[in-house]
Amino acid sequence: MNAKITIDVVGAGLAGCEAALCIARLGIGVRLWEMRPSRMTPAHRTGHFAELVCSNSLKSDVLDSAHGLLKAELRALGSHLLMIADQHRVPAGKALAVNREAFAAGVTQAVEDEPLIEVIRDEYSHIDPERLTVIASGPLTSDSLAEELSRIIGDDNLYFFDAIAPVIDAETVDLASAFWASRYSPADRDYLNCPLTETEYSAFREALVSAEIVEPRDFERKRLFEACLPVEELARRGEMTLAFGPFKPVGLIDPVSGRRPFACLQLRRETVSGTLLSLVGCQTRLKYGEQRRVFGMIPALQRASFARFGSMHRNLYVNSPIALSDHHQLKAASNVFLAGQITGLEGYVESIASGLIAGINAARRAMGQQLLLPPPGTMIGALMQHISTADAEHFQPMNSNFGLIPPDGELRSLRKRERKPAMARAALDALIKWRDAVGLCLD
Repeated sequence: MNAKITIDVVGAGLAGCEAALCIARLGIGVRLWEMRPSRMTPAHRTGHFAELVCSNSLKSDVLDSAHGLLKAELRALGSHLLMIADQHRVPAGKALAVNREAFAAGVTQAVEDEPLIEVIRDEYSHIDPERLTVIASGPLTSDSLAEELSRIIGDDNLYFFDAIAPVIDAETVDLASAFWASRYSPADRDYLNCPLTETEYSAFREALVSAEIVEPRDFERKRLFEACLPVEELARRGEMTLAFGPFKPVGLIDPVSGRRPFACLQLRRETVSGTLLSLVGCQTRLKYGEQRRVFGMIPALQRASFARFGSMHRNLYVNSPIALSDHHQLKAASNVFLAGQITGLEGYVESIASGLIAGINAARRAMGQQLLLPPPGTMIGALMQHISTADAEHFQPMNSNFGLIPPDGELRSLRKRERKPAMARAALDALIKWRDAVGLCLD
């Protein structure tokens, strides 16, 4: 243990909290900076750490999916936040979804109970290139810190928009016009499904594309991430885009008609008790009144009461192939690591992974040890490598996906149905072998 050394971690979101807890477990002191609640952001609602603002879902927990593999690798490395997420999970089929408030409270308690972490509730606005620092300030980085980053990397920061979906009071859903089921599993009650006829779907789509939206401010450029497009933006792309996208009825049978609906909106539990439901795939920038009107055209939601309306928020990230080294250090200031969405990673679990690797390497740099990076044949290694080696001219945020893992001739020759499970098993085995070979232990 070396409590005399301290590392600054900026931002108590998913990446920052994972980094801080990891550094502390490696015996290094941490100063964790968080400007909330004294200075809030447009998306956050509380002063809790690791507050989830877009969804309560951490996506699939099945090993042969990209997100399931990423979680398995994080669990193998001893991720503290994955352990807390598992403690506060709510029913969501094969996905890992959590009770948002309980999860954030659990992370906050874990951080505040750690004796090697000092929490500083203040804005961090000046980067000292000589001091070991992990910047995990997230997509809503303050203007002053963004200016500091821009000054150091010598390049403009890039902006795009994330949209968050509405949340409604479950008691206000018309259950006579909806049914509980999961795709291909009618007996499961993980999602509340709101079917639409062809006429209802067409009317809803027409209202959606013509509704008033909240326009971005002048200093924010319009740049939308494909994996998190507003539902109205998707609807503009074609008459059937929603029906083949978030409203796809595949694998669902309406028990009333005995047939598959023409289209179907799914609602997902926000809490274990199911008192709040989020509209799956309906992130939006519609004005609040328009959200009530347009989503109210769905028969099951005619009398829906909105606990939270959808909204847009600014997302800032750096051009990582230009700004960052392989280990996510600023090329112009090697004592400064970046982690989370500010690096151009997209997704909750991806941010946790980035925070874990940044925390490990910041601690190792403090101890004079060689920096580490999982091999590219693992999901974590592939993500980290992509961020620093992607095409800088067309760099955009990236989720975990099997396409990032370098091709293996033997695995790629397998049938599609067999390929992903085999790739996942090989990646997890490679991660565990690497962990053991480098002697990494976070217990």
